[in-house]
Amino acid sequence: MKKVIALLLASGFSFMLYAQKGNPSINSLQKQLPGTWTLISVVNIYPDSSREYPYGKDPQGLLMFDEKGNYAIQILKAVRPKIESGDKNKCTPEESTALVQGSNSHFGKYRVNEEKKTITFMIEHAFYPNWEGIDQERFYTYTGSEIKYVVTHTTQGGRKVIAEVAWQKVQ
Repeated sequence: MKKVIALLLASGFSFMLYAQKGNPSINSLQKQLPGTWTLISVVNIYPDSSREYPYGKDPQGLLMFDEKGNYAIQILKAVRPKIESGDKNKCTPEESTALVQGSNSHFGKYRVNEEKKTITFMIEHAFYPNWEGIDQERFYTYTGSEIKYVVTHTTQGGRKVIAEVAWQKVQ
């Protein structure tokens, strides 16, 4: 009886492995990404291992993926100063700086390479115009409800820094 149970368990486990390998759509990240994701953290990591939180320790943001390969990202500092004049076209230089440094957004197309563990963002338009029209490949880790990727082409003007960005899927 023990041999029969062991055989059944082993064959069931083998079938699950076969199903996952034989049918990549079961665990396909490309099929699991579509939906809305909320920002958990953005951390800049420097060569000396020091860390900086460019959008604060409680950043706000949304990342949306659709089934057709489109995406949109918005990242904001949770606390940004109000514009005293009430007119964004009449900001003081300090207010403009705070707005620029407190936000990031871009949108376009995306693709997933599960073998390389990368997501490529094909950026069509961006708050940071230097990114427009370029592809950015980002290595990711995925846990089922959280995705974290590494940005190597940051907005830090070529400084040696990588950014780790973590998102949680909205249920």
